[in-house]
Amino acid sequence: MSDLHAAIARAARLIREADALVVCAGAGMGVDSGLPDFRGNAGFWRAYPVLAQAGMGFAEVASGENFKRDPRLAWGFYGHRLQLYRDTVPHEGFALLRRWASAMPGGGWVFTSNVDGQFQKAGFEPGLVEECHGSIHHLQCARACCDAIWPASDIVPDVDAARCQWRGELPRCPHCGGVARPNIMMFEDWDWNPARRQPQAGARQAWMARLQAQGLKPVVIEIGAGTAIGTVRQFAAGVCRDFKAQGARLVRINPREAGVADSLDVGLAMGALVALRALEAAR
Repeated sequence: MSDLHAAIARAARLIREADALVVCAGAGMGVDSGLPDFRGNAGFWRAYPVLAQAGMGFAEVASGENFKRDPRLAWGFYGHRLQLYRDTVPHEGFALLRRWASAMPGGGWVFTSNVDGQFQKAGFEPGLVEECHGSIHHLQCARACCDAIWPASDIVPDVDAARCQWRGELPRCPHCGGVARPNIMMFEDWDWNPARRQPQAGARQAWMARLQAQGLKPVVIEIGAGTAIGTVRQFAAGVCRDFKAQGARLVRINPREAGVADSLDVGLAMGALVALRALEAAR
């Protein structure tokens, strides 16, 4: 048996023996659905060549200040992404994770840095998903005039993709009339309103407290979360640490950064969909 096949078998066993599933997902989870990988400016510029020509990096465009400085460019980028995420069909791996979680006595929870809403679109209960960086499907005031957050369902993106520019009337805050923006934590963003995320985090803490009280053992499946922005990896490590006494283990799926520190954990240097299919076949 090859090293990879042995690792898949060990990971499948960890999932089979677990009482609950914690999914920790980064941007790599959506790549197999056709979503772009913004890992560094290279991936970003492949998706938005006009911004490469202008020498504008991801951190510069994905900035809360950009909605004040150049809202048509900011909404050109985020409006394009909003429509892309609306049009995207989640790949089969989402359904596999949901099925595994539903068969476990403790159920499952999703912690994701992705703002695309793909887990909910794939059928995950919204009350069991924590979006640590917010959601593109909700809006707030770019000037943070108040704490209001509202759905983006009425927004119909009208974007000149070749120029990355929003056409027509910009989305507006219903409270002050200023420019609205997605309720996403952006780079150097002091105006992001975390009011949606806070009850999600509270619900997650309550769910984990129930697992602790019942002595249930979770398995953590971390998917497509790199080290450049470590939020998801740090959360996954924290769950394993908090549930060490119950025997919690980590399965890390990442084609480029699959290493694990503990020999009892498993790293799979694979993409999300091919890994999840392999684990399903091995279960």
